[in-house]
Amino acid sequence: MTSQNQSVFGRRLSVEQVEEGSTLAPKFDGQGLIPVVTTDAESGELLMHGYMNAEALTKTIETAEAHYWSRSRNALWHKGATSGLVQRVVEMRIDDDQDAVWLRVQVGGSGASCHVGYRSCFYRSIPLGGSVESAVEQLAFEESEKTFDPKDVYGDAPNPTQL
Repeated sequence: MTSQNQSVFGRRLSVEQVEEGSTLAPKFDGQGLIPVVTTDAESGELLMHGYMNAEALTKTIETAEAHYWSRSRNALWHKGATSGLVQRVVEMRIDDDQDAVWLRVQVGGSGASCHVGYRSCFYRSIPLGGSVESAVEQLAFEESEKTFDPKDVYGDAPNPTQL
């Protein structure tokens, strides 16, 4: 994975420094990634979950536009560079132990964040209170229509998600 040197960020010296200090010292996992949740800045709706490496985190901070690390493409990904659905970061937060990032964004274009065409990547719900066996075949669509047609935006390019 191409990744900018993580030393651009602060060193993790103590639990107190990480949890109570003002130094950005993110904890990347063994693959050099940190999870990111992204919500709509206005409504609070959960739009997507992704990952950043040090380079994506740096570019997001510097440009105020969301950049992620695409695990399926093994490449840096400027969200919306192809589709026009750029995520302008209104606020960026890091959790208490600095191993997860939260982005609050405004989305350009149709306002969608999902490459499948829905507004949110979380467009289906899993039924609760029954058996797992029944839930497996019972996903419920919470978004009734797509905000854009992926073929119009991406053409016949292969799905960016690996199975």
